[in-house]
Amino acid sequence: MPAPAATAATAATATGRPAGYTAAQIVLHWAIAALIVIQLVLGEDMAPAWRAFRRGTDASADDLFNADIHVYIGLAVLALAAIRFGIRLVHGVPLLPAQENRWLKVLAHTVHGLLYLFMFGMPLSGVAAWYFGIAPAAEVHELAKPLIIGAVVLHAVGALYQHFVLRSDVLTRMVRPERRKAHGWVGQVSR
Repeated sequence: MPAPAATAATAATATGRPAGYTAAQIVLHWAIAALIVIQLVLGEDMAPAWRAFRRGTDASADDLFNADIHVYIGLAVLALAAIRFGIRLVHGVPLLPAQENRWLKVLAHTVHGLLYLFMFGMPLSGVAAWYFGIAPAAEVHELAKPLIIGAVVLHAVGALYQHFVLRSDVLTRMVRPERRKAHGWVGQVSR
């Protein structure tokens, strides 16, 4: 019986889907994850500047600095997510393990969809609120925070479950780039 990794690689080749992620996809995944965690941890530092903005008063230099950092990191998430999505469209993504339960696949696709929605929606709602003063966008931005935390936690727990309980390669392929001999793939690892 072939090893699970060999089976996944064969299935991926047969369907035209890659067997793993490129180095670029992996770097973008972890960079975006780190930036999102920073945003979630330091996001409250923006509140004083936002309150001053809403009252029509001047925020302190420190509060504006904190707000600027939050905005710039949010814009970085948006830019990196756009690049990541573009690479996803060009390169594709590996299939989930064939033997995986249908409901786990549905959950995985749903969580990934939510994460992409948040990677685009949170920065865009923040820009709409901060630069254009659109109050409902600020409310959506704030209300979505617990939802993105839930999606991130589900994503992480799912990856750990795949690795430690199901013993699949789902987590390891987001750590090690796919090896390909064909030319032209972003993140190709040569021998």
